[in-house]
This record gives sequence, structure tokens and C-alpha cells, in this order.
Amino acid sequence: MTSTTYRCSSCFEQTLTRVYDVSHLSIRCPNCGEFARFVHEGVLEQYEALEESPPEEFDWERLDRMEKFVVAEKLVRQGNTLDDFEVEVHDGE
Repeated sequence: MTSTTYRCSSCFEQTLTRVYDVSHLSIRCPNCGEFARFVHEGVLEQYEALEESPPEEFDWERLDRMEKFVVAEKLVRQGNTLDDFEVEVHDGE
């Protein structure tokens, strides 16, 4: 049976391994004590790659952390591409 690794989205230090494959787990981190999302390792790797080299297709820095995780999750787990995302531009921003 294949296992999946999840990493704490608060401290990024603590990992958990489970035999099921979901986008994230929400539990109290034994390392930092935060009730945090433990993010699927593949999603976290995609998030880190996008942070290192932000996509030119939209203003990556304008997204908050959770929005960035959602984009990474959809790319990794749902097979989306950056072309599948729409970017709203609000007047005055």
C-alpha cells in the first residue's frame, strides 16, 4: 500500500505519513503546537516551486498563502494547468 507524506503548513518542519491520499489534514502540530493544515507533500513542493519562480500568467504575489496552496493543489492533484485559472483585476488595485 502506498503512503503519502504531509508537512505542517505552519512550521514546515513536522511531517506525517498516512496510507491515504488527501489534499491536507488539519491537526495540532506536535512540533510547533499550532492547529494547522498538514499539506500533501506534492502540493507543498509545487507551492515552493511557484514561490521560487512565480508564474508570469498572473500576479502570484497578490495571492494570499491559502490561495497559493489552492492553486498548487489544483495543479498537482486535479491536473489543472495555469491556463485553467482566471485572474480578476479590481479597479483601484
